[in-house]
Amino acid sequence: MHETDVLITGVGVASPIGIGRERFWSSLLQCQSGVARIGLFDPSSLPVQVAAEVRGFDPKPYVANRKSLKVMSRDAQLGMAASALACRDAGIAPGKVDPERFGIVLGADSICNPVDDSVATYSQCMTDGQFDFRRWATDGMAASFPLGFLRVLPNMIASHISIAQDARGPNNTIHQAEMSSALAVIEAATVIQRGAADVMMAGGASSQMNPVDCLRRSIMGLLSNRQDDPARILRPFDAGHDGQVWGEGATVLVLESRRHAETRAARPLARLLGWGIACEPTPRNLMVQGEAIVRAMRLGLARSGLDAAAIGHVNAHGLSSPREDRVEAKAICEVLPAAAVTALKSYFGNLGSAGAATEIAASVLSLGAGLVLPTLNYERPDPECPVRVVRSEAAPAKARTALCLTWSPAGQAAAIVIGAET
Repeated sequence: MHETDVLITGVGVASPIGIGRERFWSSLLQCQSGVARIGLFDPSSLPVQVAAEVRGFDPKPYVANRKSLKVMSRDAQLGMAASALACRDAGIAPGKVDPERFGIVLGADSICNPVDDSVATYSQCMTDGQFDFRRWATDGMAASFPLGFLRVLPNMIASHISIAQDARGPNNTIHQAEMSSALAVIEAATVIQRGAADVMMAGGASSQMNPVDCLRRSIMGLLSNRQDDPARILRPFDAGHDGQVWGEGATVLVLESRRHAETRAARPLARLLGWGIACEPTPRNLMVQGEAIVRAMRLGLARSGLDAAAIGHVNAHGLSSPREDRVEAKAICEVLPAAAVTALKSYFGNLGSAGAATEIAASVLSLGAGLVLPTLNYERPDPECPVRVVRSEAAPAKARTALCLTWSPAGQAAAIVIGAET
């Protein structure tokens, strides 16, 4: 151990399976799925009608300045909730942290204004039943919400959070799809290690829950077309996997230097042991081969000083798509052939920029309990995915360490190794 160790001292989650650390963990232990029929809009005209939404979410308890809500996207509201819960979990309150040594790195996706907000603008540009682009700059803009642009800037989520938490230190937003919150955690850790901050909030927030995004992903062939029980659709590495389910949520982790955590008698939940980042340049329309996944895992192990036998479990990306699952399984088998594997998107779907942080949070809680969580709906293994998937119920962990794996179709991959703090 060293004073530059980076500890995780707080976890804040607003997810499809629960808001708050306790509810999130309880749902994982009870193998509860967050996938259900879409409720945020009427999906009846769409080919895919299920998603993993944060149901019953009320942002008001997490936003002191209620007037700010009108310029906050749902992404930002979820991020505000997760950050407030994380700081509360870490015991961070005014006066506990030097605000100039307190920062944030957050992952964000593209953000759309609600479809209803665009109706008035669109209507003002109609001529004889057709959209007239020539009227956009005059009639269209005159009918638009003047502050609407502030809702769609990805960096506004971190801005709102930093104001609410009085975090005046380093502030950054990472916009790299599913990789975003993994890269945010790594960047926040390096900020602490180079002495630029004592405490950092790191994670991601995303809510691409609108008909346009749903239809776009369906046309691209990313989503499952199953029409049976929504809770049984996602099945990473199972022979029945046939596509993703999209979700929304936010997770923020509080990272802290060991020296600072000890000074304020904070309770550490886990420690970042190491990480690896790699990229596999991929020609357009060709599937990645997994080279970056392999290199990221090997770099993460090397930096953490652990060998394959010391990893208690792999928290896989596990999209539940046949091609992607097979590529990932092959990579895991090359580096960690004997490791227990869990794929937690089976509970809450693909959360985009919030996914990696949410999965890391689950592994942090798993390490504390000495367990490896099961993958939902893993019933008939895909023979082309020969990984040791934990199924049915949580299993005892052989070691209190985890490698959390994230990658993207663009060829980027990150592996973050964490260990329990006792």
